[in-house]
Amino acid sequence: QVQLVESGGGLVQPGGSLRLSCAASRSIFSFNTMGWYRQAPGKQRELVAVITSGGSLNYADAVKGRFTISRDIAKNTVYLQMNSLKPEDSAVYHCNALEYSKAYWGQGTQVTVSS
Repeated sequence: QVQLVESGGGLVQPGGSLRLSCAASRSIFSFNTMGWYRQAPGKQRELVAVITSGGSLNYADAVKGRFTISRDIAKNTVYLQMNSLKPEDSAVYHCNALEYSKAYWGQGTQVTVSS
């Protein structure tokens, strides 16, 4: 069983920063892609950022220039650095890993951007 554990969420003021971590129970090279999704109350889940096993990066238009996805292979961990946070970034953020057609999900971490 693959386990993904997110951490780093919390309450932050608009314009602030947070770094989310996703720790995997095995080498992240074993996944085709890893990414971050978010879901706010009453809204559909949306893709925020993705990194492939080869290191290619993609971002949602809403976060380009503000968020950065990265990885530490030795620590089996993927990160999401979030800068210049806005209230509309508030959501539960979930880590996702794809192995061919099989998907794995973490339990999520809450991010709240508010004064």
